[in-house]
Amino acid sequence: MGLKLKKLFEDNDDDSLQNVSEDEFYTISKEDAVKEADKTGNKMILLEPRAYSESQQIADHLKSRNSVVVNLKRVTSAQAKRIIDFLSGCIYAIGGSMQKIGVGIYLCTPKNVNVQGKISDETDKKDEKDTEEIDW
Repeated sequence: MGLKLKKLFEDNDDDSLQNVSEDEFYTISKEDAVKEADKTGNKMILLEPRAYSESQQIADHLKSRNSVVVNLKRVTSAQAKRIIDFLSGCIYAIGGSMQKIGVGIYLCTPKNVNVQGKISDETDKKDEKDTEEIDW
């Protein structure tokens, strides 16, 4: 696989370890990283749907355990609401999560991905009674 690991924490007086750069401990080629991601399903997919009919493609990526960033700026607000409703059901079914990361941009993750932190914007400071509406 091209990944080289050395025992860093052993009490070893070997001088050869002192002359090795940190980059040499963990090296992997881009091609090997892509192959590894294909095997494990750890990809980040960026999509800009132009119609509701592309929602199934997003759901298929989530079912394959890939994270998806969905940019809804190219669809109407009615289509965006339908897409979010469809994806919410899909994400619930697979045990994943959805997080708004910008205006009309959502991060959808399957169960195998843990997202830490939250991105806030000025609309979060508004009255939270309008959570059902999509703000553009």
